[in-house]
Order: sequence, then structure tokens, then C-alpha cells
Amino acid sequence: MRITKYTHACVRIEHGGRVLVIDPGTWSEPAALAGADAVLVTHEHADHVDVLRLAGLGVPVYAPAEADIPRLEVNGVSSGTEFTAAGFRIRAVGGRHAFIYGGQPDCANLGYVIEDAVYHPGDSLHVPEQEIETLLVPVQGSWLKTVEAIDFVKAVRPQRAFAIHDAQINGRGLGSVNGWLTEETDHGYRYLSPGESL
Repeated sequence: MRITKYTHACVRIEHGGRVLVIDPGTWSEPAALAGADAVLVTHEHADHVDVLRLAGLGVPVYAPAEADIPRLEVNGVSSGTEFTAAGFRIRAVGGRHAFIYGGQPDCANLGYVIEDAVYHPGDSLHVPEQEIETLLVPVQGSWLKTVEAIDFVKAVRPQRAFAIHDAQINGRGLGSVNGWLTEETDHGYRYLSPGESL
């Protein structure tokens, strides 16, 4: 699998000529969607779903069944559901967005396990029951502390971990967070810049 990181939480996965894009929000580059066969959306917030771009794309979009995403036709998914998108086997896990303050926001959020190997949790720190090879770990958010990101990586115990959810942090802060995750986890943590692939 080829994984390409785009700005914030957007990730593009390619294998055998198939293209799956996860969370192409309003901050991510339009190039992330070039040639996409299907799109997964973890939740309804604009930094994870660009409705105007997706409405004109003409490919299947999968999102939580409870998500409120006006003007976008989606295939509703529930936690525990297994389905195929762009030829990839997907399992939806989790269920709710992490709280920021006072129980808000409270909206549906699904993480997606792709091909029993890659896990994108959206805006949550849900630990799946199965082993994960590649974890896409949120590193910054109004709902997240660095210690929680570190503990999340340790709880999932992936073979490797890469940063997502990082667009609201400047270079100095990002350097600090990357340093903590590299030093405190033993799970192949690495930062990918937007547009970088592996």
C-alpha cells in the first residue's frame, strides 16, 4: 500500500490501481482526490469533509449513519460494520467524537481499519480490538493533549505510527509534539509532511 499524507487529517491510500481517500476536509489539497475511487469520512466537521468538493466528485462517500452532512449523498455506516470501498476491506470502529469541553461536541465519529492493517481514528482515541500495523495518530486538537496521543499509540501498539490532525499547530509546536511521540513511544513514529508518501 502507498500512503500519502495531505494537510490535516486527509490521507490517500493506493494499491493495485485503486485509490481510497480518508477525510478530505476544507484544509486539504484538491490533489488528494485526483482519481479517487471512494472516500471515507470519519465525521461531519469541515476540517474532515469538504462537502462542495465531494458533492461534485461522483464517487461513493461513506460516513457515519448518524452524521449531519447536508447536501452530500453518503452511504451510512455504523460501528462494527464491515464493507468494501474502492476494493479495500474496511471495518468501522468507535462511535463518538472526543469531547472538547462540557461534553461538546457530541457527534458521530467512526474510525476506519483498512485491510486489517491501517487505522484512521478521526477525532477520537478509540482503541480497536485487533492488532494494527499502521496507526494514523492525531497529534493536535482542541480535544487532545499530547499525553493522550502518546498513551493512544502505546495502547494500540502498532508497528508504525504517522501523524495526522496537525494543521492548527505551528512548526515549533509540531517539533515538540513529534519529539515527545518519538521519544516516548517505541512504535516507529514518524512525521510525514503534506504530500509525502511511503
